Amino acid sequence: MSASWPPSGANEFGIATLSLGNWREHRLAPRLEAAAKDGYQWIDLFDECWAAYLEEHGLPGDQLWEATVENLKVARKLGDLVKSLGMRIACTQPLRTIEGIKDPVERRATLDLVAKRFPFMRAFDTDLVFMCANIRTDSGVTSDLKSVARDLAELGDMAAAYAKVDGGPMLKIGYEGLSWATRNTWSASWEAVRFANRANVGLIIDAFNVLAVEFADPYNPEGHGRIYSTLEESIQILTDSMASLATTVPGDRIFFFQCGDAELVNPATFLPPSDPNTPALLPWSRSHRLYPLEQSHGAYMPVELVGAAVMATGYQGPVSLEVFNASLNKPGDDVPTVHSARGMKGLQKLTETAQGLPPFWQSKADAQKAMAKVIERLRSQKGCSGKL
Repeated sequence: MSASWPPSGANEFGIATLSLGNWREHRLAPRLEAAAKDGYQWIDLFDECWAAYLEEHGLPGDQLWEATVENLKVARKLGDLVKSLGMRIACTQPLRTIEGIKDPVERRATLDLVAKRFPFMRAFDTDLVFMCANIRTDSGVTSDLKSVARDLAELGDMAAAYAKVDGGPMLKIGYEGLSWATRNTWSASWEAVRFANRANVGLIIDAFNVLAVEFADPYNPEGHGRIYSTLEESIQILTDSMASLATTVPGDRIFFFQCGDAELVNPATFLPPSDPNTPALLPWSRSHRLYPLEQSHGAYMPVELVGAAVMATGYQGPVSLEVFNASLNKPGDDVPTVHSARGMKGLQKLTETAQGLPPFWQSKADAQKAMAKVIERLRSQKGCSGKL
């Protein structure tokens, strides 16, 4: 944990490429230029954006991880472009449906797909690739702790072996608890990372996914209360969880921190998906995320509690935005610049608000003060229709 609160150092800021505009409507270079102009220092490279960049260079986007001479040349070009703008590529993502596969042949092939990224990580000059917890629920997968930890450990060993052979910096595997996965909490993800017991396998914390499980319910008119009916109870259970994160997870075991807020939607018109195979949270996640504390746009989540907990661990990495919203899919040259500026404002506000909280992980009195401060902000903010 940090020796002092607020922390003495400042985390650098990052942003995901898809949080600057959709790859279908916006070329990657202008998005990166917008981010650099606003002072971001880290870029989270999404697969779709990398595929589109390959296609801009006349190469097949559906072969984005084939280590051909041509593909790796374009990857180095992209890495150089990012560095020329004063930024670095923090990671590539997302890896999905990787761990817990029962069939040994399918399992081997799936783990090998992860390894196909390793040469590109060198070309991009990044060291982190991360995977979302598996959302498959069929009989071909398991969320059993031993199986998941074994797969994470093997991926860590594969990454370490690659680094040993090529002599470069250690490559790292990050694991994130997606809010509609079986392992959907930070604690379930941390459990798997701990049991994997590899120095280069670490935890990814995503504030939206934490809050989507431990606080929010878009289908409740109140916006929260997945289990508890009052705002006080919802904040209490979240604060207890975040205090546990702050005191049990070493900062160097968190490999990346993503943050995002979300819109308080009207459940009278925002209905659950009719397809039973579509996770209930997916439409909200894909179209209604917001930058942190954007109350003017309808943001209502207590993101500062998650941010404070992560900072309290001593985490030294970037605070990075991962926001998906329908507004990012619109055409127009101003989309990257407008969203980049909004994101930077949100990050600055998040840092200030999180560090202004009492250290709720240290004492019951501090926890009560922090909860009161968060509740006061949520109830006083405009745009929440008085429901909080």
